[in-house]
Amino acid sequence: MTKLKDYAEVVGEDRIDRLYELSEKLSAKSVLHVNSTAIGGGVAEILNKMVPLMNDLGLDTRWDVMKGGYDFFNVTKKFHNSLQGAPEHITKDMLETYFKYNRINFSEMNFDKDITVIHDPQPAAMVDRSIDTKWLWRCHIDVSESMRYRPHFELIGLRRHIKKSRDSQTKVWHFLKKFVEQYDASIFSMASFARPDLKIPQYMMPPSIDPLGEKNRKLAESEIDKVLDKHGISRDKPIITQVGRFDRFKDPLGVIDAYKIAKNSVDCQLILVGGTAVDDPEGEEVFKEVQKKAAGERDIHLIILPPFSDVEINVFQSVSSVVLQKSLKEGFGLTISEALWKGVPVIGGAIGGIPSQIIDGVTGYLVHSTEGAANRIAYLLRNPDVAKRLGENGHEYVKEKFLLTRHLRDYLLIFHAIEHPNENFIEL
Repeated sequence: MTKLKDYAEVVGEDRIDRLYELSEKLSAKSVLHVNSTAIGGGVAEILNKMVPLMNDLGLDTRWDVMKGGYDFFNVTKKFHNSLQGAPEHITKDMLETYFKYNRINFSEMNFDKDITVIHDPQPAAMVDRSIDTKWLWRCHIDVSESMRYRPHFELIGLRRHIKKSRDSQTKVWHFLKKFVEQYDASIFSMASFARPDLKIPQYMMPPSIDPLGEKNRKLAESEIDKVLDKHGISRDKPIITQVGRFDRFKDPLGVIDAYKIAKNSVDCQLILVGGTAVDDPEGEEVFKEVQKKAAGERDIHLIILPPFSDVEINVFQSVSSVVLQKSLKEGFGLTISEALWKGVPVIGGAIGGIPSQIIDGVTGYLVHSTEGAANRIAYLLRNPDVAKRLGENGHEYVKEKFLLTRHLRDYLLIFHAIEHPNENFIEL
């Protein structure tokens, strides 16, 4: 198992020493993390790395995963869609289902730590102020009031669609807010994701990647060849890749359209890599739509990977000429930092957490349309020197901003902050 000291080779001894200093001043606090899935998705991936490192620092840390049936995860998926701006019909029975599963899980869990970190909306209603713990709500998605989700509005009437989106978003948020405001503080990935109507402290903490993990380490050529051979992919033409769940907000259909436009001017191939998660019941349906759109295209490779396929994801990103994250709504999109860490330029939608990773024209390109994505793909394939420069810049930017050690430092600082409520300055 990777130890904290192993990261010194990447970030330097000084930064590791500071982490130990910060943890010593927390007087051996204990921490509980709770989320909705042990595998699949960025939250579970981060916790798999973060929890052992917190224990390595002397913080007694445990990670519990809530249980839920299809009915619960169907509701929370609708919550997720609504909060991110898609119109969903939320019924009273759905709200009752959500609350029922939260209370069941609450009764089966032991909230015996000094600090309890509840991740995202799924378990948000577990908060109970009668328990002697500091409650933190860590929200990984964009729950702001902005309405940037616009696909297909022209087909059904723009104004009516926006009103339905706002109505469902408001209903879900007001339902969740009565629980969230019982927490000691909230944590968002970006300042723009925060809610001005929340009356509790709000902290900003971007997520991170693990530079020493299987998904981000340097690969041997033999490992790369083995994975490419397994999936029938050659390197005889440039590779464009997008990694992420088969989710409408990731816009896999738009990715295929952008690829087809770009391919008209520069011959290339596309890899769409996705996985599954128990809390995302729509994934299979979206994948079928993607299959239908990609039918007959020999240079489009659709790949569903099981959990913990980190080496394969590493390979696909590492051999790519360009990586896409053409999301329509995005909490953060760590696949961007993963690709930049490997020196690959990224083209992403100018929404959510993507602009915090892609500095337009410096580490990649931000786009607002399918045509814009296609133009940037073709440009980078025709100008490999530009692509190389963007990738090199991206690697250095991720090293400074989005590695696991910085994420751990932020957690420690927030733990200090909640121990000193109403203080503007804390001397450590």
